[in-house]
Amino acid sequence: MALFHKVLRGTYILRKCSKPTSALHPLLGIRFADYSSSLQKPVASPGKASSQRKTEGGLQGHHQKEVALDITCPEEKPDVSFDKAIRDEAMDHFRRLKDEIVNHWKGPEGRPLQEALLEQAKVVWQFRGKEDLDKWRVTSDKTIGGRSEVFLKMGKNNQSALLYGTLSSEAPQDGESARSGYCAMISRIPRGAFERKLSYDWSQFNTLYLRVRGDGRPWMVNIKEDTDFFQRTNQMYSYFMFTRGGPYWQEVKIPFSKFFFSNRGRIRDVQHELLLDKISSIGFTLADKVDGPFFLEIDFIGVFTDPAHTEEFAYENSPELNPRLFK
Repeated sequence: MALFHKVLRGTYILRKCSKPTSALHPLLGIRFADYSSSLQKPVASPGKASSQRKTEGGLQGHHQKEVALDITCPEEKPDVSFDKAIRDEAMDHFRRLKDEIVNHWKGPEGRPLQEALLEQAKVVWQFRGKEDLDKWRVTSDKTIGGRSEVFLKMGKNNQSALLYGTLSSEAPQDGESARSGYCAMISRIPRGAFERKLSYDWSQFNTLYLRVRGDGRPWMVNIKEDTDFFQRTNQMYSYFMFTRGGPYWQEVKIPFSKFFFSNRGRIRDVQHELLLDKISSIGFTLADKVDGPFFLEIDFIGVFTDPAHTEEFAYENSPELNPRLFK
C-alpha cells in the first residue's frame, strides 16, 4: 500500500512541475525513461551503434533543454514590484525634464538657435505611421446625441492621413439641442515631463501651409492658443479652407493675420490678434449642413514665412467695440 502511495505521489508531482527529473519520481524516473526509450529505438547495425547512440544522446539532451525552457511551473509567480514601476516612471519624467532643459539652452528641438531663427519653413505634423495618428483625435456630434460619424486612418502607402465619415444634420431627440451636424479632427496638446502642457512657437512665421486633397467641401481651420493656466476650450481662431474635388493635391496657404477670433462658435465683435508663440493645438471642422459622406486627405501641416505678405492684422477694432485699445 505504501509503495502504491509513493507511485501515485510521484505521478502527481510529475504533472504539477515542469522539470521531469528522477528526484521527483524515484520509482519511475530513470527506469521508466530507459524502458520507453528502448521501445522506440530502431534496429541498427553494430557499426553504426556508437554514432547513433551519440546522436540520440545529443537529441535527447537538446529536447530536455527545450522542455526546461518552454514549460514553467504554475507555482512560480511573476515578480511584480509597484515601487519599481513608480521609480522607473519618475526617472523617465526626470530624464525628459533634463532633455527639455538642455534643448532650451541649445535651441528649439535641440538645434542651434541661429539655425532655427533663419529657417523659412517648418513641417509641424506629417503622417507617415501610426505614431503620427496618435497625435490627433477625432470627435463628432455623437457626443451630444447626433448621428454623424468620423474616422481617421492612414492613407495609401502610409504617406498621408485620411479623415472620412458621414455627416448628418439631424438634431438629437433630447428636447434640448436644436441643431447638429459636425465632425472634427483636433491635434492633441503636447505634453512634457510630469504631464506639463507645452505649446508651439510660430512667432517667426506668418503663414499656415497645408497639402491636402478633399472632395470639394469647405472646412474650418481652428487654432487654439494657450495663454492661461487653464485652457479656454471655447475660444479659438478660425479661417476657411476650401477644397476642390478630384485626384490632385492642393497646397493651401492661410496667413495668420486672416484668422478671426470666435467664442462658442460665434464670431466676436472685438477681435484679437493671434499670439503665435503660444499655440496649443490646431483642428479641422466640417459643418456645412450637407448630409452625406465626406473625406479629407492630409499630407502634412506646416508653417512658413511668406515675404510677400506684410499684413499684420486683417480686422479693425473701433473705439466703441474695444475702448481699451485706443486709450
